[in-house]
Amino acid sequence: MKFRKFLKTVPMKLYVLLAAIIVFTFFSNDFGLVDIQKTAVILAAGIDRTEEGFSVTAQIAVPKGTDRTTGGTSSVEIEADGETVSACIANIYAKTGWVPKFVFCDLIVIGEEAAKEDVFSYLNYFIRNKYMNDSCMLAVCEGKAQELISSTSAIDDASSLAIGKLFSDAAVGSGRVMPMSLKEFSIGYYGASESSYLPFVRAREQKGAQSSGSGSSGGSSGGSGGSGGQSGAAESEKVYTADETALFLQGKMVALLRQELTFALSLLHGQVTSGNFNAKEEGTDSTLTILKDEGGVSLSMKGAPKATLSLSLTARLCCKSITSDAEEIANETAPKELLESAEEILQAQLADLWEKAKESGCDLFGLKKSLYRSSLKKFAEWKESLLTTVSPVFKVKVQSKR
Repeated sequence: MKFRKFLKTVPMKLYVLLAAIIVFTFFSNDFGLVDIQKTAVILAAGIDRTEEGFSVTAQIAVPKGTDRTTGGTSSVEIEADGETVSACIANIYAKTGWVPKFVFCDLIVIGEEAAKEDVFSYLNYFIRNKYMNDSCMLAVCEGKAQELISSTSAIDDASSLAIGKLFSDAAVGSGRVMPMSLKEFSIGYYGASESSYLPFVRAREQKGAQSSGSGSSGGSSGGSGGSGGQSGAAESEKVYTADETALFLQGKMVALLRQELTFALSLLHGQVTSGNFNAKEEGTDSTLTILKDEGGVSLSMKGAPKATLSLSLTARLCCKSITSDAEEIANETAPKELLESAEEILQAQLADLWEKAKESGCDLFGLKKSLYRSSLKKFAEWKESLLTTVSPVFKVKVQSKR
């Protein structure tokens, strides 16, 4: 009753004023919508070093059509040079008239030569950009990033979309790739370890694929002038791999892990749920599938520093390189000899991985971070000599699915 009396005492003009304020607020907001006629929606960016500074190649999404036969996402690649990444982005705006937006950017590719110098001399632009997604994936590529971004994918409309598929959850579960986001890479760089890693992407010509010229479904390259313009020469379609891993120390690429060591590193992270690897039984190759992966690294500072790299895996027999009878095929249990062979192979790979990290100086296993968290005093004492002093212990156990 009191509330109703209060409402009756409120002047009608106040109701009208409140309604006007609400209407004005509603219709004056764009709700974060992007005007694609005025905005460059950047799917991916490639960064290379030049004599003057940097070269940035932006892959910009272009609507391909509205019906079922022509729909999809095409792209155009615009390249610009500048003393800083910010200057490169400004030059892209000057060339196209489109305002570059990174809110939809899911991939940043660093050229091989650019990765050999401190990458945060240009990645800091993306960290400072408040519209940049922290989960944006980073990668290093063979050769120039401009060539990779501008290449024509054999499996998708844009090269960045095809490369992005390499970092899917299924790919991570296979153990063949070690993806890294902008946020996690920055934490490694600014943390106690000053180390991290990035997937290393290579482009390979797809055998048997039809060559595509200007106007292909993969988009056209803007070149250094950003005017579109591929010549009439045909361009081969590419497929991409990211089963190697680049190691970084203080922002510089210092080593490259081959495919087998990438798989071993993935096992240590406990990420493998469906990965395959080969072992030998009676001199013949057989393939095991990882069903359960419990990996980890621990550091002990009691007495002499000691690091324990442990793997506890559950696997099943996937296939053999020789003919098997029906009863053997129905049995997924792996023979003891095969499991022992797998343990020897994995232990050797862990030893190679350790030596690679030690030679490069990369704190790949996070030993410094672990020591920093446990004891600041010991960290100050050991931070310069820990990686060269610590002794490794490898523990590998592979058991068959029961």
